[in-house]
Amino acid sequence: MPASLSVDLRQRILAAYDAKEGSQRQLAERFKVSLSFIRDLRRHYRETGTVQPKPHGGGAVALIRKEHLPIIEALVTNQPDALLEELCERFATQTEVVVSVSTMQRAVSWLKLSVKKNSDCIKARHSTGQGFTVCSSAMEFHHRRAQSGLH
Repeated sequence: MPASLSVDLRQRILAAYDAKEGSQRQLAERFKVSLSFIRDLRRHYRETGTVQPKPHGGGAVALIRKEHLPIIEALVTNQPDALLEELCERFATQTEVVVSVSTMQRAVSWLKLSVKKNSDCIKARHSTGQGFTVCSSAMEFHHRRAQSGLH
């Protein structure tokens, strides 16, 4: 998002409008701003008596804060083959903060870590009782799936 236009420019635009140096459209062209900016600036000045830009509106509050990152790093390090869904569940258990899979993915990426993406591997290893064996490739997964009778 671009930065607010300077207070000086806002004052010059209003001074030019008050001095009847042109229509709103002509002033927009002259000062290289949009017509809607001129209309909004005039309305803002009428309502508040100031040309100061409005403060930033905020935005969504981050669910995963900096103090949570070591927890996520430990979760991934302790079980590198965990799915994002599993990480979300474990994170919620430890912190009582429920996050989406996409939020967890952003945190893991920010930490420059990677996680398992193939949920079929997880299903196959749980149903066969083979423990936490990692499928290193699609070929290995299909081979194990055929051996386990999961078709």
